[in-house]
Amino acid sequence: MKKLQTNPPDNWDRSGLPAWTYFNEELFELEAEELFRSHWQLVCHVNDLPDQGSFITFDLLGERALIIRDGESKIRAFHNVCRHRGSRVVEKHEGKCSNVIICPFHGWSFNLDGTLRGAAKSSTLPYLDPHKWGLKPLEMDIWLGFIFIRFKTGPQPSISEILATVVDEVSLYRPSNLLPTTPIQSTIEMGANWKAIRDVDNEGYHVSRAHPSLQDLYGRHYLDEPFINGISRSYGFFNEGQGHLWSVRYYKKLIKLMEPPYSKLPKAWFYLGIFPNSVLGFYPDSVMFYQDIPLTVNKSQIRSSIYRHEDETRIMRLARYLSTRIDEITFKEDIQLTLWTYEAMKSSAYDGIILSDLEYGVRSYHDALRKIIPVMCQNEEPLKGTLNKCNMDVQAGMF
Repeated sequence: MKKLQTNPPDNWDRSGLPAWTYFNEELFELEAEELFRSHWQLVCHVNDLPDQGSFITFDLLGERALIIRDGESKIRAFHNVCRHRGSRVVEKHEGKCSNVIICPFHGWSFNLDGTLRGAAKSSTLPYLDPHKWGLKPLEMDIWLGFIFIRFKTGPQPSISEILATVVDEVSLYRPSNLLPTTPIQSTIEMGANWKAIRDVDNEGYHVSRAHPSLQDLYGRHYLDEPFINGISRSYGFFNEGQGHLWSVRYYKKLIKLMEPPYSKLPKAWFYLGIFPNSVLGFYPDSVMFYQDIPLTVNKSQIRSSIYRHEDETRIMRLARYLSTRIDEITFKEDIQLTLWTYEAMKSSAYDGIILSDLEYGVRSYHDALRKIIPVMCQNEEPLKGTLNKCNMDVQAGMF
């Protein structure tokens, strides 16, 4: 494991983003374009698509993606948009096509490689080239088994290049061989801006008070790294002793009973933050991901999945049950913290925040946002209809 860079610089700015950035509709639209359409999004694992025709769809701020395994077992990514009238060509979140994709609107059909197979009542249409009128491909990158897509090509490198520095660290968990335990979940919604969720998740200062289970498991040895070149690392090394809570106590006992190669993994939960909105979690017993999906400026959704090792034993399965239970409790606690901090921003008493050294990850994440959308540096909210111009003016002044 590489040494974590956890010390903030001297005399660093302990303030956060101004409150207006969590409520401004124009800023939300700019974030959609400059952050979510232009940066890599984690969709699933290759083993979520086990067979020919297996697919998963992914929606984000007006964009619709279709990830599918074709007839030659190659994974492909397309816009989930029919070339005829723009309907979804696949309507379910996940499933399996036989050997053709058929649009539910007018019945246009597409091969699994995206080419147009045929249009219904083709005699009423001109000749349609199968490639020209096929599904539009999306930029895709597969990293250690995890599938990432990007809706809009941007200046950022591939996800494999971004994550190159942690390949050795992550490879210990044999990620390419992971198997899904359940369908990908997109069920947790909350009435808060997506950045408020990130703010809670980007620091471990609150663990000792707000998360009894995590505090019992690793709270005395938790380390956060700030965002560096689009990624951050956090390690929760297990506390000494048996643990006080039954779930923690039995979980640690099971981890000690695991066999090689898993017994050689760090006795820790390792989190990998991926800008702007995804987190991979690596545990001795399992691997999971979660990501914040913005729905509106003040409504968000959490999308997540849990994966097991292909040679999972009964001991590992029991350990995974307990780690999942601890995580579910933690998510509920974080949801409440997010709602409390978000609603406070509208209070007459709210005049900003002051960050602890243990919350430097929040500041580093805010700095990454400000670098891409510099209008976030302004304490005063731009007048309605002027945000894009203000952003360009601030950006011009930076160079």
